[in-house]
Amino acid sequence: MPAVLDAGPLTATLTRIRLRRSNPHARRDLLDTVALHKTVMRLAPDNLGPHPRQSSGVLFRLEPGPAPTLIVQTTHPPLLHHLPDGYGTAHVHNLSPILYLLTCGMTVRYRITANPITMQPHPTDPDKPQRRIALNGTDATAWWTRRATRAGLAIHTTDATIRAFHRRDPAGPCHSLIQFDGHATITDADQLRHALTRGIGKAKAYGAGLLTLAPA
Repeated sequence: MPAVLDAGPLTATLTRIRLRRSNPHARRDLLDTVALHKTVMRLAPDNLGPHPRQSSGVLFRLEPGPAPTLIVQTTHPPLLHHLPDGYGTAHVHNLSPILYLLTCGMTVRYRITANPITMQPHPTDPDKPQRRIALNGTDATAWWTRRATRAGLAIHTTDATIRAFHRRDPAGPCHSLIQFDGHATITDADQLRHALTRGIGKAKAYGAGLLTLAPA
């Protein structure tokens, strides 16, 4: 029987890993989002069934810069010893108590890298599956505002930054990623807790969907 890690009270652990650019595995992951996904999944236990990412609550976001940081959220303590030797420096935080401190009316700063898309019918054959169309500009910001509202946040400000989706294999997956930052007020704490632990939108396996908050 695969382990079930998302039953019972909400649990969440946030791990910040400052990657070592001198490490070959870290350098590879900075240039290949698919490889990065595989490395992140090392932090989850084995034998989780057909959907290990969902079962272990894995969400992650790569924050680029001179000292790139990998932020990983799980529903269990991460198995840091499974990371490649010398991969980076990790700091682990238990988010579970913080989840239950969220209340309606609280103002927060937020950050999420998301995959804003819309579904459109096939242009010539309505019987074919709908196509996923990436959104940009004001359409992407409007998408985020709608999703945030459903997640229990009233958005006040939004800054959008395009984030790269790196892939070494041209035939591999490709997603449009946008980072949204700003201020918001909590309107539904229960919905927000659900969004924080389950993620928002598509492409969660490739660095999208992790919403993080900080006091305003």
